Amino acid sequence: MAVAALPTHPGGFHAFSQLAAPVGVHPDEEAFVAAASSAGRSLDPELEHALDAFAHDPGPAGALLIRNVPVGTVPATPAAPTAPTGKDLRSELVLLAIARRLGEPVGYAPEHGGSIVQNLVPTRADVGRQTSTSSGVDLAFHTETAFHPHGPRYLLLLCLRGDPAAATTIASVHDLLPALAPASIDALRRPEFRTAVDESFGGRPGEAVGAPRPVLGGSDDQPWLCWDAELTTGTTARAQAALRDLHAAVAERQRAITLTDGDLLVIDNTRCVHGRRPFQARFDGSDRWLQRSFVVGSLAPSAGERDGRIITTSFAGPAAA
Repeated sequence: MAVAALPTHPGGFHAFSQLAAPVGVHPDEEAFVAAASSAGRSLDPELEHALDAFAHDPGPAGALLIRNVPVGTVPATPAAPTAPTGKDLRSELVLLAIARRLGEPVGYAPEHGGSIVQNLVPTRADVGRQTSTSSGVDLAFHTETAFHPHGPRYLLLLCLRGDPAAATTIASVHDLLPALAPASIDALRRPEFRTAVDESFGGRPGEAVGAPRPVLGGSDDQPWLCWDAELTTGTTARAQAALRDLHAAVAERQRAITLTDGDLLVIDNTRCVHGRRPFQARFDGSDRWLQRSFVVGSLAPSAGERDGRIITTSFAGPAAA
């Protein structure tokens, strides 16, 4: 069984590259998002078509790799995600231009202060933890915020500075289904799974939220997957057995993508789970540096739990029964 080829686009920012980011406006401000949306109209038609086609149907790989993204001058990698960098805002402009082509960029209040463009850099404190700022461990496969009622449809990862050892790993639901036993597929479609809240959102190990729900859904030709290898557990013996089968399928059917400077990986969060392989961080300003943005299809569903573009859903208190 061959893993689906990852669609790759050579880029298309010829006119865009001449545009400047607005001066004195922070990327989290609506004026910056509006400027990015306007700048997006300068994308080459071929790239616009590729993004529109991906939004309509992400295909069997569930991800799209765009190369040669203009990122501006990249200074030393910061020591922490929210540390000042002094960089220009070209990468933020292009990242949000792509995000607006796909939907609405949002932040989550517990994640990096709710920023809609987040710097992902290794930190000394998180070397061995299951976080986006770790480096010394495999980052387990997961759907982004699998526990969240307003999780993103798309995850965008823009590489400002790469590391040849730090491969991003993804596994598409289309690639996984042929490797699963029919009994496992049936079990994964049953509402017999609970997912705990990530620690960064205030969760505690073993405390799930909401009613049990399926891990796999949708039609045979348009399936979706919502699963976190660290946080999702089965509520029945058959559910637990199905998760073991899913783990084995991911180990067999995953792909590794080593992002280099100017690469943008767009992941459909309903079609792909993702992770990252370990690498040796140096903490000397030369480490891997990605920028991340989350995109939802519409702002309307989160209206009651959102401040501007920051989703504020609270998971404090006891877990729901």
